[in-house]
Amino acid sequence: MNGMMNKMNKRVLFIYNPHAGKGNIKSKLSDILEIFSNADYEITVQPTKYKRHAKELVSEKGTEYDLIVCSGGDGTLNEVTDGLMLLENRPHVGYIPTGTTNDFASGLNISKNMIKAAHTTVEGEDFPYDIGSLNDDFFTYSAAFGAFTDVSYGTPQATKNVLGRLAYILEGVKRIPSIKSYHLVVEHDGETIEDDFIFGMITNSTSIGGFKGLSGKKVILDDGLFEVALIKMPQNPLDLQLIISSLVLRDPNAKYIYSFHSNEIKITSKEDLPWALDGEFGGEFKEMTIRNHKQAVTFRRDKKVPTIK
Repeated sequence: MNGMMNKMNKRVLFIYNPHAGKGNIKSKLSDILEIFSNADYEITVQPTKYKRHAKELVSEKGTEYDLIVCSGGDGTLNEVTDGLMLLENRPHVGYIPTGTTNDFASGLNISKNMIKAAHTTVEGEDFPYDIGSLNDDFFTYSAAFGAFTDVSYGTPQATKNVLGRLAYILEGVKRIPSIKSYHLVVEHDGETIEDDFIFGMITNSTSIGGFKGLSGKKVILDDGLFEVALIKMPQNPLDLQLIISSLVLRDPNAKYIYSFHSNEIKITSKEDLPWALDGEFGGEFKEMTIRNHKQAVTFRRDKKVPTIK
């Protein structure tokens, strides 16, 4: 009996969003819990009940566990990260993606197959991942402002469930006639940029909005640096087309796009600038400081991770 108790001394907190994607996690719960049990974990299961619930669970109870596993979309993962960053001693994290795009999972080569992802949470290798902060809020892989950044949180969940990535594209196209520019002062690494911008993204990811390569050709997820792209206001429809082509071809055009790496960026705006953090609404600010917290949270990833170029 004592041997059995000693064997089951590892504890996992399993947080899942029952509404993410099409809610398919519900049909896999038994199989996932069996995987945890077979790995000798004592399991606590907690479905999220309201917005920011995952953050509350992690910040209040996270230190009681050896491993936290979350299942949902990037928004659920953002809440877990937010809660973890409030802890001094952070447990390691596993992720079972069930959202629409799952950019973070793509970057760490975590399978979108829930059973395979569950195996990765208990069998995978530990990877210390850079976490970002925008003023007082944290984000896992992306902080963005401007054109299309509200597409993710502004698209109805039912539409995402039915159309998947196409839902984001369709919602984005509808917004092209109303593109707005922001006059910003951007400071980083001793340099100051002042211009009119329609879009900006500060990322630590190989995939944004489900599309690979938008954040640069070479992305290192644990180097303490963000990939930054700031898109200037186009003067005509041809300029806009050239900007889009530049992003699709992963070849930022210096005429339209400021592109650089940095661990800290300060942005000042004359008007409130709305942000999306990991695809969710992140607030509006006139003064912003974005910082990279190098290797702040350790995630479980597949051991066979391809080289990112």
